[in-house]
Amino acid sequence: MPTTPADSQTAAPDRTVVVVNGMVAQFLAGRVPDWVDLRVFGSAEQLLELAPLAEIGWFDLLRPDKMPPAIVAATRLRWLNSIYAGVDAFPLDVLAQRGVVLTNGTGINAITIAEYVVMGMLTIAKGYREVVHAQDRQEWLHESPGKRELHGSHALILGAGEIGGRVARMLVGFDVDVTTVRRSPAPGCIGPDAWRARLGEFDWVILAVPATPDTQGMIGADELAAMKPTAVLINIARGSVIDQDAVIGALNSGKLGAAFLDVCTPEPLPPGHPLWSVPNAHVTMHLSGRAQDQMFTRGVERFLVNLDRWHRGEAVAPMVDLGAGY
Repeated sequence: MPTTPADSQTAAPDRTVVVVNGMVAQFLAGRVPDWVDLRVFGSAEQLLELAPLAEIGWFDLLRPDKMPPAIVAATRLRWLNSIYAGVDAFPLDVLAQRGVVLTNGTGINAITIAEYVVMGMLTIAKGYREVVHAQDRQEWLHESPGKRELHGSHALILGAGEIGGRVARMLVGFDVDVTTVRRSPAPGCIGPDAWRARLGEFDWVILAVPATPDTQGMIGADELAAMKPTAVLINIARGSVIDQDAVIGALNSGKLGAAFLDVCTPEPLPPGHPLWSVPNAHVTMHLSGRAQDQMFTRGVERFLVNLDRWHRGEAVAPMVDLGAGY
């Protein structure tokens, strides 16, 4: 049976202390190997109590920005796992200084996030939000509020990882002409220095990049001005990769057709924030990765495989490059 903070504050001899969230523990029940001393936390306070014992940790909290104190306190930590793909909230410098291996959730949420992108595109193309509002008013519409087709349109995907790649494959099925930005050359792809000059070609600009210093504010006033006035900006990355005020201004002035923003700054977006009331902005509250019931199942299966690899001295995956930030 896993132990909780109240059970013990000492490490079991000849076993490796693994500290995990209670949400994860229920999926691990009866499946961890004998060499694991499993400790379970149910709150940020309990995590902070257990962190100094952890040699392996799965410290995920609902708010990633609440995790750094526990990570700093985990001085025995050798491997930290997370279900989050983005690691911008983690103290990567601390992990690097201590030689801690970090594995993240790259790919675990790719299916649902990619589906969210397609949903957003179709919602905007067909004016579906207005259809829902008409139903709320019990009003029978005689014209579709949206008449765009995905067929034959052009999409730019910034970020060629698991999510961006899956979005590209899905859009090909809708006969969308897809161009992907990536560092290494490949068919249908352009390099990281070429996309800005071509922004005016695209109907959809989709952001699926990691949050790093290089991607901070990568879509700002200049980039927005270069887009078609009918273009749609879709952000499933992080709020920090866009100049949010510039996006609000472009939407309100008609210089940008619409925006589908699963992420924003700050999160949660407070009541009264100007973004809530922009009519052509769709704010989806960072729900894309949560619109599924397989996240923990997939994450636990990967974690168990990695536990076995770790015990045998093999590399765990996917390993985050702590210097690059992804």
